[in-house]
Amino acid sequence: MGTLRGAISMAWISIHTTLWCVPLYLLGGVRLAMPNGRVRIGIGSLMDRIIDGWVASNRLLVWALRLSVIDARFSDAGGPGRDGWYLVVSNHQSWVDIIVLQNTLLGRIPPLKFFTKRELIWVPLVGVAMWFLGFPYVRRYGRERLAQNPELAEHDRNATLKASQGFAERPTSVLSFLEGTRFTEAKHAAQASPYRHLLRPRPGGLSYVATALGDHATALVDVTIHYHGGVPGFWDFLCGRCRRIDVTVDALDVPEALTHTGSDRREVLNQWVDSLWRAKDRRVAETRAAE
Repeated sequence: MGTLRGAISMAWISIHTTLWCVPLYLLGGVRLAMPNGRVRIGIGSLMDRIIDGWVASNRLLVWALRLSVIDARFSDAGGPGRDGWYLVVSNHQSWVDIIVLQNTLLGRIPPLKFFTKRELIWVPLVGVAMWFLGFPYVRRYGRERLAQNPELAEHDRNATLKASQGFAERPTSVLSFLEGTRFTEAKHAAQASPYRHLLRPRPGGLSYVATALGDHATALVDVTIHYHGGVPGFWDFLCGRCRRIDVTVDALDVPEALTHTGSDRREVLNQWVDSLWRAKDRRVAETRAAE
């Protein structure tokens, strides 16, 4: 039954992705030909609604096939709104995180955009769609290569700043997995992470986005995800093998540490993210203990 459910889920996602990409590509092509202005912004807003439609179809899939129960808890009654700019941070454990985050935040904030590896632009349909939508494509360089050529570090920074200029055009939610990679016990041990359930965060990219958005930034949305029974792979999730997912969403003021420009900028930023990550680590530990 699980394999059949997975096959149906994969077919559903493939078909709906194709259907939603048709109008997205058409609007994206028109938008590229338009100069900056109200028409261009309006087309971008229509493209955001297409993302909403695609996410809604995936939410329907999760509900219809009972793939999992996503139990989301929000720290405030009203929550953020669709007319603001949001910085979204989350722990990262699986590709399923994207579906969980989109499902949880649909309709509450503008569609999520996130940093992604440059190689993913070649993924059929999705890669070009993300390019049309202004997702920042970045390269990942190893420490040895960066040590040999420090100028490479500027590539991702410039890509982030360029994308952030587009983010300021209309209400946007920018997702950042501060850990930079999916959590595994092996990575946790290799890093000698000071957190029990999280990897070391790297907030540089988020800081660039916050600085570029400036006064546009409305709030920071802190999300913590916990999978009952272990972290599922994407196929396991589609087969319904993850029965429950706990999601906690906290809307916070944008911290001054993200845009601090003093000589102690790095120290201030690291102290803030350490405090945020220790609170998140405790939340994961409490959730796991109550499982």
